[in-house]
Amino acid sequence: MKLLAVGASYRTAPVAVLEQLAVAPADLTRTLDRLVAQPYVSEAVLVSTCNRVEVYAAVSGFHGGLGDICAVLAEQAGAPPAMLANHLYVHYDAAAVDHVFRVAAGLDSMVVGEAQILGQLRDAYHWATGADSAGRLLHELMQQALRVGKRAHAETGIDRAGQSVVSAALNLAAEQLDGTLSGRPALVVGAGAMGALGVATLSRLGAGPLTVTNRGTDRAVRLAASYGASAAPMTELADALSTVDIVVAATAATEPVLTESVVRRALAGRDADRGPLVLLDLAVPRDVGPGVAGLPGVEVIDIDRMGTVLAGGPAAADAAAVDRIVTGEVESFLTWLRGADVAPTVAALRGRADDVVAAELGRLAQRRPDLTDDQRAEVARTVHRVVQRLLHQPTVRVRQLAAEPGGDQYAALLRELFDLQVPQTSAVDTVPDITPDGGER
Repeated sequence: MKLLAVGASYRTAPVAVLEQLAVAPADLTRTLDRLVAQPYVSEAVLVSTCNRVEVYAAVSGFHGGLGDICAVLAEQAGAPPAMLANHLYVHYDAAAVDHVFRVAAGLDSMVVGEAQILGQLRDAYHWATGADSAGRLLHELMQQALRVGKRAHAETGIDRAGQSVVSAALNLAAEQLDGTLSGRPALVVGAGAMGALGVATLSRLGAGPLTVTNRGTDRAVRLAASYGASAAPMTELADALSTVDIVVAATAATEPVLTESVVRRALAGRDADRGPLVLLDLAVPRDVGPGVAGLPGVEVIDIDRMGTVLAGGPAAADAAAVDRIVTGEVESFLTWLRGADVAPTVAALRGRADDVVAAELGRLAQRRPDLTDDQRAEVARTVHRVVQRLLHQPTVRVRQLAAEPGGDQYAALLRELFDLQVPQTSAVDTVPDITPDGGER
């Protein structure tokens, strides 16, 4: 079984494509079921955030697995696979492990070093566990990835520059509001994880008064109470907008919440001399509707804009330290993986030996019916002991060799020498314009 990571992120796809690919929480289980129902996919974890949609899968072959995953992603996006190919990156085996670990460490994030992705990966793993789509391979991969992320933040200074996407977006917003958010009235639309982070960050930066609105009023009330903010019903969104200078929009809605008509009503009730109304759209799909950015007095900062404006990253020493952690952890995982790959071959060899012993003992029973039960049992124990001693050193050694680079060749040689039938599925399917070289488009 091989590892395959297929996805699109802010690096390779505009928000419009990420919106098409995004999987709402209510659809996660169905999509995971769809993935593992494919012929070449046996395990799957699906990560869907504002910055990326990725599938980590255990597959029986590169081309077949890639074709299966692309088919499901295309179905989710409502687009042909060929259209998505230009936006997808593919990582296979060692490159897939490296990619997942780099994601967990925050090295692949829009804001390098941000820790939020670690919680998002944990949530994705829990979803896959609940949907029973993660087997032994992905359980090991995800547990190791989460450990890598924790090590990166605990053992290096990457957190110093690893601000969250929310923090980075609010820094951009401050540039539109005389350089500070202190004392600026703010509204957070959405009370999920991103909304909670928005409230916490705004509070830390001294913005206020703070208001929270959400489709589920109870959740908004609880979040607001935690930070001394107030809650407003979603039905009064336009009124709430008219009283603030900055809005963090981060809902899980499938349609825009801040539509052009809502924002126009808010602007009509807003003092003309208040300065710009800054809307931070951190949702995928987008919360700010088309046409809003063109309204006078409105400044929209979305994921696309952040991707072009944000630059830089953690100090070189911190990045190098995290790279070293990732490199070491990748090799450790590959060592485990190579050992796991040879296990079916070793099991098949021992099974073949047991079959031979059983057949010979059966022949002995026919040729020597005069043997007592005790005598037959002693012969059986002796033969089994001889076979086990003969197999012990070769099987121990092949496991050791399999843990080294190129170790799969030893398992293949063992299968050839003993004519072992170890179940394997080869793939012949193809997907255009994507290759297994581990590089991103």
